[in-house]
Parts: sequence; C-alpha cells; structure tokens
Amino acid sequence: MTQSSVPVVYRPRRIRWVAGAAAAAVVILFTVLSFGLHGSTGDGFGRFERGDQSAMIGLGVLIGLGILAFTRPRVSADAAGVRVRNVVGGYELPWSVVRAVRFDRNSPWATLELHDDETISVHALQAADREYAVEGVRTLRALHRAAADAAS
Repeated sequence: MTQSSVPVVYRPRRIRWVAGAAAAAVVILFTVLSFGLHGSTGDGFGRFERGDQSAMIGLGVLIGLGILAFTRPRVSADAAGVRVRNVVGGYELPWSVVRAVRFDRNSPWATLELHDDETISVHALQAADREYAVEGVRTLRALHRAAADAAS
C-alpha cells in the first residue's frame, strides 16, 4: 500500500469540545428543571406528574443530540478522491471533478471548487481550528495535485 493510497481523515476539533459541553449542560439543565415540576400547574386545573418530569428529561436528551449533530462533519481523502460529510448531507467526489481546494482568509471553513463552478463547503476544516485546518487543507491540496499529475 503506497503512502498516497492511505486515507487521511480530518474532523473539526474545537466544535466537538463546545458541542459536547453544551449538550451535557442542556441535559443537566433539563434534568434539574424536571425536578421542579411537581404539584399544581398554577391555574388549578392540572398537576405535574412523573410523566411530565420524564418528558422534560427526554426533551433535554433530544436537544442534546441535536447539538451533537454539529460534531458530524468529517473529510476523508486518498489518491482516488475526497469524501465530505457535513452537518447535513455529504459528497463523494473523484479528484478529477475538483478544480481547487480553497480556504479563503475570512471564510469560516474550507471549500472545494468544482470544474462546473460549484463549491462544496468542507465543515470539517474550520477556521476556529487554526493550524489543524491549515494542515488539512495543505494535505488535501497535495492529494489533489498528486491526482492531477497522475492523470496527465
């Protein structure tokens, strides 16, 4: 197996820490709030029951899972092509359709510029990750360049 055939994988770093902490905080907050749900609802017509407390905890878990969806982005690439998985959706592209790997100065993440003038965001390489993202973009550019040289 050659070095260029070994896939490289990049996932955002900072957002995983932030999203993990935020998801845990939401679950804890909703759990604590659920313990306050007891007795009358305030208007005298209803009462909070155990099911309401369980539903509040369940809602916190669902919101926490929604927050964790922001840890989903990943990009993997090898000599054959690049696979991008963003928060919603993903792409699998051969290097032959990619014109350039870009990471503009004020952009929040890297992009793949395609030959048909489309762009694909690469949420796995975020500006917030600084050097890690720059290293990822350089690696993708090197793989793209090697694929272009092999094709010609």
